[in-house]
Amino acid sequence: MKADQYVTVSREGVHESEINRSRFLCSLAPAATEQEAQEFVARIRKEHPTATHNCFAYVIGADASVQKASDDGEPGGTAGVPMLQMLMRRDVRYAVAVVTRYYGGVKLGAGGLIRAYGGVVGEALDELGTVTRRRYRLATVTVDHQRAGKMQNDLRSTGRVVLDVRYGEAVAIEIGLPEADTPAFRAWLADISAGTAGFELGGEAYGEA
Repeated sequence: MKADQYVTVSREGVHESEINRSRFLCSLAPAATEQEAQEFVARIRKEHPTATHNCFAYVIGADASVQKASDDGEPGGTAGVPMLQMLMRRDVRYAVAVVTRYYGGVKLGAGGLIRAYGGVVGEALDELGTVTRRRYRLATVTVDHQRAGKMQNDLRSTGRVVLDVRYGEAVAIEIGLPEADTPAFRAWLADISAGTAGFELGGEAYGEA
């Protein structure tokens, strides 16, 4: 069962927090693939070679099919796992988090570490912001050249997202439609074009809600 929607990080950025004299820097970024996530982790590690730890977590796939976490030397389950849990709790997908810790001399204990690593990811998500992406069906509306301009305006005025327009013998306008809206949209299209517009459903994609 595919997820109908998911949340992802709106942009790359860093959030810093100090807890008991330790510096925690959470670097967050969107990642379309596991390779992108791993490259981001490697980049942050290179930027902070003297850090005590560079722990990470990432979730790839709208259905969270790929999940990885690393404690990078912190006691098992006290860093990567709470980071991953925070991403999952917020429904965040296609995203990677790296928390860089510079030890300040005060031990936090297991509970303190779990709160610190999970908490700084939550704060970073709040600060950098997230976007919701919804699943939709791609659909192509075909009209003659005379009607094309008005059809595009009508589609946009009813809140439809026009993804692409292709000009050939006729004009093909590609849009995104929530699955549940398809029957109502067909009726609206037949009505507005007096039955002259073609309509074809395509594959699925995710777009910003």
